This record gives sequence, C-alpha cells and structure tokens, in this order.
Amino acid sequence: MANVRNYQKELERTLEQIRGEGRTPSLFLHSCCAPCSSYVLEYLSEYFFITVFYYNPNIYPEEEYWKRVREQEHFISVFPAKHAISFQEGVYEPSRFYETVRGLEDVREGGSRCFACYRLRLEEAARMAKKGGYDFFTTTLSISPMKNAAKLNEIGEELADRYQVAYLNSDFKKKNGYQRSTQLSKEYGMYRQNYCGCVFSLREREQR
Repeated sequence: MANVRNYQKELERTLEQIRGEGRTPSLFLHSCCAPCSSYVLEYLSEYFFITVFYYNPNIYPEEEYWKRVREQEHFISVFPAKHAISFQEGVYEPSRFYETVRGLEDVREGGSRCFACYRLRLEEAARMAKKGGYDFFTTTLSISPMKNAAKLNEIGEELADRYQVAYLNSDFKKKNGYQRSTQLSKEYGMYRQNYCGCVFSLREREQR
C-alpha cells in the first residue's frame, strides 16, 4: 500500500525552512470565501506577504458572488496581520465555469465536476502568480471537509511545474483549522454561506 502523504507536515517543513532563512516571501493565495480564508490568513501571514486572489466564477447566483467578494474585502481590511495582506479580485466569468464542467452537471458534489472546478481556479491563480512574480501560490480550498486535499495538491504541483511558481502544499483542515475558521467567522460576524457556491451544489443542498 502506498504511503499517504501528510500535507500538513510538508507545509510545516516549508514554513520551518522559510523561518530559518529569515526571509518573508510573497504568496498568491486563491480564496474561495472569507470564512475559509480566516484561519489560513491567521496562520500564513506570520510567514508571508500575502495577496488574496478572489477568483470564483462558479458562484451562483450573481448577487451571491458580490456578497461573498465584499465579505472577503471587508475581512482583509479589519484583520490584524503581522505582514501586509492585499486583495486582488479576478474576473467574474460564470460562462467559463459552465464551459469547464459541461457534461459533468449531474456528478455529485465532491467528484469529477469539483475537480474540474479546482483546476479552473488554481490554474488562473498559477497564471497570475507567475505574471506577478510571486514566490508561492496556493488555495484556501483544502480547509473544507468537503474538499479533496490530495486532489488539490496534485493539481497544484502539476501547475507549479507548468508555470514555474512554487506551490505551497497544504491541508488546512488539519490542526483544527476548519474549527478555527468557524470560530473566527463568529468573532468577526462574517456572512457564512450554507452551500459551496455553484448552482449544482445549491440544488444538491436543496434536495437534501
């Protein structure tokens, strides 16, 4: 049986190395929403200058998208971080999401449709990280118990090779990361959605 990788331990080794080098590298952090970003920013802003990249063309309906993006901006503006956190909004292009998942509309949440969506968002993050000259890129997505951390890291590593920007392996739900994100959400009075974001996850939630 193949060894299961411990992405949290890999992250800790990378952070230890960064601390030992006495430097503060730049991180381009794709964020799915403010609540999920809360713990990740608390954790990683100790080590990096972070740009939060909000690129989520999967969000439905449009008013939900704007609600989430404004919540993300607000949280960054009030969160006391050791190193500066900046914000960059991607283009809201739902047609690109629907094109990406065409033929996968009926796949249950957590399957191949979600994997295609991971890749869409991570590839845009990798492309922008390369363009901006960042040292690392990663995503907040692995904090969710509903998201497949192994698949996210597999895609991230593949894109790191393609775009020549280091991918920060992670499984942010570990070490009570998800629980801490819910605690921070309450502390900051954040809007916390009850479905992943796309119309398919919304329909699945309503059917349950």
